[in-house]
Amino acid sequence: MNPGGPPLAKSVAVNQWTGQTYQGMQLSDLLNDIRGKDVLIATHGFNVNRQDGINCLSNWESLLQLGPNGIFVGLLWPGDSVWLHALSYPGEPKVADDAGELVGPWIDQKFADAASISFASHSLGARLILTAISKMNRRVRRCTLMAGAIDDNCLNTELQNAVANIDRIAVLASKRDEVLAAAFPLGNIAGGIIAAGHPWYHTALGRDGPSQPWPATFQAPFQIPDNWAYGHHNYLEVDPIHPSVPVPSDVPAQGTGKPDGGATGWTESWSAAFVSTRFR
Repeated sequence: MNPGGPPLAKSVAVNQWTGQTYQGMQLSDLLNDIRGKDVLIATHGFNVNRQDGINCLSNWESLLQLGPNGIFVGLLWPGDSVWLHALSYPGEPKVADDAGELVGPWIDQKFADAASISFASHSLGARLILTAISKMNRRVRRCTLMAGAIDDNCLNTELQNAVANIDRIAVLASKRDEVLAAAFPLGNIAGGIIAAGHPWYHTALGRDGPSQPWPATFQAPFQIPDNWAYGHHNYLEVDPIHPSVPVPSDVPAQGTGKPDGGATGWTESWSAAFVSTRFR
């Protein structure tokens, strides 16, 4: 969060209900900053340690264009694996679910004075965010799921209760996502799903988009042009700061040229512009 200072330089732990400090920030400071604001809460994905989470969300915040009443809050969660790294993926959805079950009621209780609540996520963070929303009483204004490492049918099956609590939901997906093309199906197989054609098999939301029928609140388009070669880690990269892509910015047609000719940093600048557009 950047209410006039360095983004995410300080943070509050969600499970510290007493208002204790973490790295120097009082919970009361956070609550004062979001009072009357349209809040965007964004989180990272799996296999991201704390410092990398801070770095990528801080960089991405600087590229957002949320309008005069918008404010950004970065949400860190224990999605990293110290010993197994990516091999621990099959067990990580439960970690994301557990974190979401903490976050949802916490937002309800602590962010009551915010004008509105919206969410954005990357990769397995989609599961955390949707689980949190399913546990909230307060309605969510906007939700954008980038590169969702979650089954493509989650919006109309497992997590449809969360979707019912969102005014507008959007997805960013890329068929050039190398992680979701390989690691995600392999992780599902390790978790008990056998292969394509098996009744439990599903592709990733962040590669092929949501399976139909789409929820009434779903806002297309969502498929990033294949020629952009948009990979799994392009959404929240930490590059030299690139000029913000102008808003409104939506998913263009296949074959459209890369924004700004593909200069370094354009990918995270474009994802920030897309989320900013849907946020408004």
